Formats: sequence, C-alpha cells, structure tokens
Amino acid sequence: MTPEQFHQLAQALPESLLLITGNGKILIANQSAGAMLNLSCKELRGKMLFDFVTEPREKVINYLQACSRSRQMVVGSLTLQSPDGETIMCRSKGAVIQPSSAQSPALNILRLENRGSANCDFILLNHKIEVEQRKQAQAELSRANEALQHTLCELQKTQIQLVQAEKMSSLGQLVAGVAHEINNPVSFIHGNVVHARKYIEELLELIHIYQQQYPHPTIEIKEKIDTIDLDFIKEDVDKVLHSMTVGTERISSIVKSLRNFSRLDEAEAKEVDVHEGIESTLLILDRRLRTQSNNQRIEVIKEYGQLPLVNCYPGQLNQVFMNLLSNAIDALEESGIDKPQISIRTAVLNRDWISIRIADNGSGITQKVCEQIFNPFFTTKPIGKGTGLGLSISYQIVTRSHGGRLDCCSEVGRGAAFIIEIPVNAKAKSVGS
Repeated sequence: MTPEQFHQLAQALPESLLLITGNGKILIANQSAGAMLNLSCKELRGKMLFDFVTEPREKVINYLQACSRSRQMVVGSLTLQSPDGETIMCRSKGAVIQPSSAQSPALNILRLENRGSANCDFILLNHKIEVEQRKQAQAELSRANEALQHTLCELQKTQIQLVQAEKMSSLGQLVAGVAHEINNPVSFIHGNVVHARKYIEELLELIHIYQQQYPHPTIEIKEKIDTIDLDFIKEDVDKVLHSMTVGTERISSIVKSLRNFSRLDEAEAKEVDVHEGIESTLLILDRRLRTQSNNQRIEVIKEYGQLPLVNCYPGQLNQVFMNLLSNAIDALEESGIDKPQISIRTAVLNRDWISIRIADNGSGITQKVCEQIFNPFFTTKPIGKGTGLGLSISYQIVTRSHGGRLDCCSEVGRGAAFIIEIPVNAKAKSVGS
C-alpha cells in the first residue's frame, strides 16, 4: 500500500490518524485529525508532533519508544493544543510498522516505503469520545456556573429587599405610631380652637357692652386696661386664633401625609391616586427642599396629567418617590447651582400605562454611571453617605412588584431624569398592549 492509498484509507476513518516518523515528523494526517487541531491535512504534513503536544518532550519520546518495543497497540494519553489555543485531551493508541518484504503477507496491507527512517510510528488518536465528553462536561459546568451566578444574584437581591423591607416596616411602624400620638392631642387643640374663638368673641362683646354701660371706669380698672393694652388685644386675638387654626391644620396635614406614606394597612395592591403619594412625599421632604449650600429653596415644578386611579402597592411606590426625590435633592446640593429645580411630570401613555418623570437641573451623570446606577451597592456618593441600595430597591419595586420599567437618562451639565412607567393594573404587561 502506497502512502497515497493509506491517505485515502485514513480519510474514510472517523478516528483521528497521524502517521509520523521516528523523530516525530508528521507524514500523513486525515481530515478528523485536521479538524481536531483546526488545520487542514496539508497544513499538518511536515510539522512536528511536538509542536502540538503540551507534555514534556521526554514523556512523548518515551511513549514513542514504548510503541516501538511493543508488537501491539500501546495505549497512552496525550494533551494537544491547537494553534488557536484550544486544549485537547486525548487517549492515544500507537504502533510501529516495520518495513518488510513482499513475502511478508501479514504486513503487506500496511506496507510503506519510508526513505527517511528505519521505521514509522503509526499513532491512532482515539479522542472523539473524550473530547465530546469533555465538551459536554464543560458545557454542563458552564450552565451550572451560570445558574449558580443567577441564583446568587437573586439571593443577594432578595436579601437586600428583605433587609430594606424590614427597615421600612420598622420605620413605617414608628412613623404610624408617632403620627397617631401626635394626631390625638392636635385633634383636641384643633377641635377646641373653634370653641375658644367663640368664647373669646363673647367675652369681648361683653366688655364692649360693659364699656357702653359704664363709660367712666374706676382708676384701678383704667390702669389695668392701659397695662394689658385692651385695644391691642381686641385686634390681635383674632390673628392669634387664626394662626393656631392654621398651625393645627398644618400639623394635621403632616400627620395625614405620614400615615399615607407609611401605608401599613395597605400591604395588598389597591387603587390609589398617585399624585397623593407624591404630595405626601414632598411634604415630608419639605425641610430638605431648602438647600444647605446656599440656603436657597429648591423650586418644585409640577406638571400633573389626568391620571386614573392606579392599582399598585402604595407604600412601596411612595418609597420609590422618596428615593428618587431624595437623590435629586442631593444632586442639587452638590451642584450648587443658582436656581435649583425639580420637575415632576405625570402623563397617561395609553389606556393601560402611566408615566412619572422626576428630573433635576443639577450637574448630571455620565452614561457609564447610568448603566450601573441600578446595581446593588453601586453609589457615587462619599463613603458613609450613600448605601447604594435606594435605586436598586426602587428598580426592583417598579419592575418586579409592579411589572413596570424604571429608566435613567442624563446629560452631563444638564441634570438627570428618572422615568417610571407602570401599568394601571396588574393585567397590563407592555406599552401598547
């Protein structure tokens, strides 16, 4: 059999075959061997086996020598590396074909004319099963790693949500308790101001009648009238009562906002007015709307659309408003601009979806930061000031709890905007549905 005939026979075999000389030079390679090493059969011819073997040269030489001493196929293992860097672990079988005469029928079928050496090494690399198994094991390992990474990420998110939910629950209970304790005495005061006004008006009327009936009081009474400045009291008492009424109404409004914000009694989804939640959050943040850098009040521009009642988790949604508005205030304080503004715009996208856009005119953030801003623990604030959880939790609330979207768009030097898009009810899944 000539080398060409052997080459044709080798091409028909599924195993990877290499015919090499005693010094490791490749004479013939079939297509399977070429595919294994990502080279053509022609490209393999003339190359050295040692160019592809990662084991020490001495180990390969010892293996070839073992093949030469044995009359049977010698089983071994070789680790090859293709030119593109792929590592291939193979089980090998090697045998030696000694040159023989025509009178040796047992060797005629593999008879070769080899002018370069006294013998030729015939290496059968039976790697197919091992490579497939290795690739399959690597694919399964890769899938397992991806699944573990996904599970770990979900566990971290769940842990963050549980911790934050516990904090918000404790805070909500505290807020609700304080609101309740404040509401009771304020209600007493507010309710009695009306009666106090009536009583004082009647007393003043009595004094007026008395002055008409007795226009010349005694010296002692006259001195007392001058001392207490009765005329001023008559003019100012109404203003005092009015201020007390306004103050108690203000406290009652704050208490109501605190109760609306905590929403402890509304763990289930219900239809609410989104604008009411925004207003409650703004009222709680009213003190912070005066910047500390230049003591200038932040202007809040409201562009409210005609929103329907939204079936949502109001307590969670209020938490999102709190996080976004607090971040906007922080950004404006850091920027120190002359006319700080926060704009809140609500609109109906279609019959199933609404949007809430909260924007500031601060210094803005880069695109790179925008891409990471919803990641857990990512923050641009100094150590000790930001936890990196507010926006991450807000994202989870909007996307998971409400099936909506939360996006950030910003231009450096022109502020940042956060757009919330949520369905009017849980059945709506996408815009335009």
